[in-house]
Amino acid sequence: MILKSFQICDFQSVTASNPAKVGDITCLVGKNEAGKTALLKALYRLRPITKGDDKFDVTDDYPRSRVTEYEQEVKAGKRGQAIVVTATFTLEKEELGAVEEYFGKSVLPESAVTLSRGYENKSYFDLKIDEKIAGETLLAKAKLAGEFKAENIKWDSLKALAAALQGRGQAQQKKFEDANVAANALADADEKKKAVAEAQSLQETSAAKSLRTELDAINGTGIHKHIYDKFLEAYVPEFLYFDEYYQMRGCENIEALQKRIAAKQLNPSDHPLLGLIELAGLKLEELLNPARTQELKNKLQGAGNHLTGKILKYWSQNRHLRLAFDVRPARPGDPEGMRDGTNIWAEVADQKHFVNTALGTRSRGFVWFFSFLAWYSRLKATMQQRIILLLDEPGLSLHARAQEDLLRYFEQELKGDHQVLYSTHSPFMVDVKHFERVRIVQDKTIDSDAALPPEEEGTKVLVDVLEAGEDSLFPLQGALGYEIYQGLFIGPNSLVVEGASDLLFIQALSSIMAEKGRKGLNPTWTITPVGGADKVPTFVALIGAQKALRVATLIDLQTSGVQMVENLYKRKLLARNHVLTFAQFTGKTEADIEDMFGADFYVELVNEEYKNQLSQAITAADLNLHHPRILVSIEEYLKENPLKTGGFNHYRPARYFMENTGRLAKNLSAATLDRFEEAFKALNALLT
Repeated sequence: MILKSFQICDFQSVTASNPAKVGDITCLVGKNEAGKTALLKALYRLRPITKGDDKFDVTDDYPRSRVTEYEQEVKAGKRGQAIVVTATFTLEKEELGAVEEYFGKSVLPESAVTLSRGYENKSYFDLKIDEKIAGETLLAKAKLAGEFKAENIKWDSLKALAAALQGRGQAQQKKFEDANVAANALADADEKKKAVAEAQSLQETSAAKSLRTELDAINGTGIHKHIYDKFLEAYVPEFLYFDEYYQMRGCENIEALQKRIAAKQLNPSDHPLLGLIELAGLKLEELLNPARTQELKNKLQGAGNHLTGKILKYWSQNRHLRLAFDVRPARPGDPEGMRDGTNIWAEVADQKHFVNTALGTRSRGFVWFFSFLAWYSRLKATMQQRIILLLDEPGLSLHARAQEDLLRYFEQELKGDHQVLYSTHSPFMVDVKHFERVRIVQDKTIDSDAALPPEEEGTKVLVDVLEAGEDSLFPLQGALGYEIYQGLFIGPNSLVVEGASDLLFIQALSSIMAEKGRKGLNPTWTITPVGGADKVPTFVALIGAQKALRVATLIDLQTSGVQMVENLYKRKLLARNHVLTFAQFTGKTEADIEDMFGADFYVELVNEEYKNQLSQAITAADLNLHHPRILVSIEEYLKENPLKTGGFNHYRPARYFMENTGRLAKNLSAATLDRFEEAFKALNALLT
């Protein structure tokens, strides 16, 4: 069965959550205290993998603001016990096929079953069943369909069909009895024998009797319960809930652990530790009574190697870790509960720092990741049916890259075998390739001091982002922003420039070069404007830290910024030949991209863009060209001769050039083309 949707009502912060659709992987996103944990815990109690965890308690779980009123209404008989969780499952082909083989195709018109559970602590189910199809199928199997049709027997339910069969059987019995009496009254032996045979043929057939017996059994429990019990219940998945409370300590007293196993009173941290031991292929009895020391050492070493391979497949944070086990007699100074008998220790060996540390003392993120893998591996080896995994804030203490590892684990190891529902408020736990998996969890009650209508109170699950508040959307905004940043501006070959005007000029000149048969910028470069020279070092440091990226810069050079440019390679952010400035190609001590064009061309570009704002056209002779940078000269001129409206923005001439490239390209000088071609060749050479 596949979980398709669920709804939670009257549980902790949840009044009525709205039905929430579920897929193979579903991500519940919301801020702290929005009710994500409440949703998962309530859903877990529908059919928990740990027996005894399915209890709802009014005192502990019913919303406190209404619990007194609720209890009074239940006591007065005004209402029944509230249903907390309702979940709808669709049947898979095998499950549906078994039902249809017995009761007929389309007997379950919705191919679904709904389960629910509440404060009465009883489980309920609901099925949509076409009893007409079920009855007709049973009649056909008993070869009675034709007779019922011929006799025009009417029925509309299996109970009505059973009654019709019973009435038909009684009528046949009466005909038989009357015919039998008449036959026995005949004097002629031959006639009597023939009449008795005819009377016998009037009796109800064995097939009809069998069908009546079968219908009585079905109607005894009801067709719904009969189908659920016989065909479906065994396929209903169990739920596994996992949060930080289940993290292992990494060490335990073996004898005490055996006692808890025998008493079926395991601590939360025992589950992943047992998974770790079983995943390693070890047995507690063998650890206590090994045949010889070398055999125990070999087993522990092999177990450590096996686990190392498992964890490092999805742990990219530190590839120099190795897992190891140690078994030793208890000592008086060992932790509480481990001072008698024999202890097992799980350790992590760091081959870079040459130190072994207890597993429980590693980072919280590592311990969480390892605990989950260990517990899940144990379940995978023993489970009899599909499990739905409910993970509460998984990887909360993991680094962003490790959270990406965890998402990769969900996708590659869990999806297909299990459905996964997890909650988060981290942007890095939102898979931007699958926004359709996101459900927004929001509680307006904690965001507003004003009273809300009853239908808006409590935790809600939203699919439409237009209904969500700003805080609830933040993880999605962060994830989407990171993806846009990666997709639009970052590629395997990133050329960092200062601003949007550089981007426009470079793209336009590269196209012009290609049309003229000259060298343009290799299209594998992704041009990345960062919004100012002061942002270049930070941006380069951030993206340069990513593996498999080639980064270069082509930036302005000013006297005040020389040290910043030099620091890009002196501090080993980039190789020296990956730091290019426009001054290299203009032959000046300072230069912006505008200086690559020459003063006359760029001044004319400004005139055309600002013709409605200039009192008169600017000429190169009007400018103080002692400045090496044309932009400084123009800005100085405009201080004395201000624009009619607004101010000068060097982005506008770049945009104008981009929009009119076809007309303006013929006015570019050979020197301008040479300068840009030289820059493009230098950048393209870095790709080889």
